[in-house]
Parts: sequence; C-alpha cells; structure tokens
Amino acid sequence: MSDEQKPKYKPIIEGAEQLSLGISMVVAVLLGVGAGLLMKNYFHQNWLLWLGVFWGVSGAILNIYKAYKKQMKSLDELKDDVRYKNYKPKKDDDDYDDEGNYE
Repeated sequence: MSDEQKPKYKPIIEGAEQLSLGISMVVAVLLGVGAGLLMKNYFHQNWLLWLGVFWGVSGAILNIYKAYKKQMKSLDELKDDVRYKNYKPKKDDDDYDDEGNYE
C-alpha cells in the first residue's frame, strides 16, 4: 500500500482506542450500578443493587481482558518481524552488580 493510500488518521484512532479503556471501565461500572438501582427499586430487593455492581465490575474486567489480548496479539506480530529477530538490549551501567558482572 503506498503512502497516498494509507489512512491519514490511523495513528490518532489507535491512540484514542487505547485511551478509551479507562473510560469504558468507568462506563461499565456505572451501567452496572444503574441497572442494579433500577432492579432494586422495581423489585424492592436490596441485594439486586449488589448484583448490578458485580455485573459492572465484571464488565470492566472483561474490557481489560479484551484490551490485553488485543495488545498481546499486536506484540506477537512484532515478535515475528524480521527487524526484531536479532534484537539484544543495550547493556547499561545500572545492569552491572558491584563486581562488574552483568545481571
């Protein structure tokens, strides 16, 4: 694909997708609490509020898991890239112990 055909805003969209994880966690918990409050008020059972909270927290955890799996998939693609096959990290002075051995 040439430079003319590449999407112009792709890096911005990918960055916004990463930022949306925090927002989606908050929204999932708020939706769960809202559903719990509605059920509590409709059925007059206090434990339904906590069921909604559980659903919201579970949804937030699911969002984190999905983002993790997507990130791992993209890192696996980089691992197989030819440019990074023989990559070795640079040895910094902080990586040596008192005797001069590399840790």
